[in-house]
Amino acid sequence: MTTPKVVVVGGGYGGIAAARGLDDVADVTLVEPRETFVHNVAALRAAVDPVWAEKIFIPYDGLLSRGRIVRDQVTRVEPGRVDLGSGAHLDADYVVLATGTTSPFPSRMDVATRAAALDRLGDVRDALGRAGQVLLLGAGAIGLEFAGEIAVALPSTSVTLVDPSPAVAGGRFPAEFGTEVAAQLAALGVNVLLGTKLTAAPDVPPGVVRPFTVTTADGDVLAADLWFPCYGGEVSSGYLGDALVAARQPDGRLAVDEHLRVTGHERVFAVGDLTAVPEMKMARAAGAHGELVAANIRALIEGAALTAYQPFPDGIALTLGPAGGVTWAPEWGGLLGAEQTSQLKATFLLERFEELLGARTPAG
Repeated sequence: MTTPKVVVVGGGYGGIAAARGLDDVADVTLVEPRETFVHNVAALRAAVDPVWAEKIFIPYDGLLSRGRIVRDQVTRVEPGRVDLGSGAHLDADYVVLATGTTSPFPSRMDVATRAAALDRLGDVRDALGRAGQVLLLGAGAIGLEFAGEIAVALPSTSVTLVDPSPAVAGGRFPAEFGTEVAAQLAALGVNVLLGTKLTAAPDVPPGVVRPFTVTTADGDVLAADLWFPCYGGEVSSGYLGDALVAARQPDGRLAVDEHLRVTGHERVFAVGDLTAVPEMKMARAAGAHGELVAANIRALIEGAALTAYQPFPDGIALTLGPAGGVTWAPEWGGLLGAEQTSQLKATFLLERFEELLGARTPAG
């Protein structure tokens, strides 16, 4: 019997879970342009802490024992076929799309090699060390966590957050969550301006230390010498071929069924941020998607029943520096404060991903 071929497009949280889960039952090829896996959950800590900068890059070498990693860019995907930037193409009995989304550096790396990313992170630390006043645009998870990291690492640096939303994190959590976040940021000396926006973007490139002023819609003039965008990003789905593009929604995400199959296709699956599953786009959800897709492809191979995906309820563990943070987790009783959150995310679960990628011997 011929071993089924599975091509996983993208080596992020969902992609590595799917690839690892199928390695023993299929001929798995993971296509990823980056040199290593990047533990994005810890990227903002790495932007201020050189020790963490070394930790977030984990080689793919130990992920698969039978399958292979192809370092290339995917240019087009059709059911049964994946075309690569090198000009090669891969035949596939099953395809898993796991290309996720982009977000502004340094929350995610914008270069493909470890060395280049470490240089970029070093440039950020250097800029932060020379800046006196930092402006962050966006009070979602990225902006809030980056503000906390900067304020703790560089307590003499002034940090200002600006966001047009009237509430932190887009207001999707209870008021008590926002109140606790605001209290911790105030204790760190972070200035948070909500319900307003800039009349024009800074005339200095992001990440460059140079004095500038900007004006908010409320008429406040803000002076800073360094700024970073903490919002935006795009869904990475531009490679879809004619047979798949009909499933792409206006925001770029893909419609999937309850089994995480791309709508209209029995052997093409999507996971993580790429999907239109109605839940927060988090690493834990992407990993759960990947595990479920691996189980469902295994079921198709073996002639068993498929499993439906159950979306996570809204929840977040937001770090505000190494000793701070706020968590909203309904399954754990609701609000958790600084001590519990900092314990929960002390290692950013790095050891779990080192084990998954074969870079650490499993405990026990």
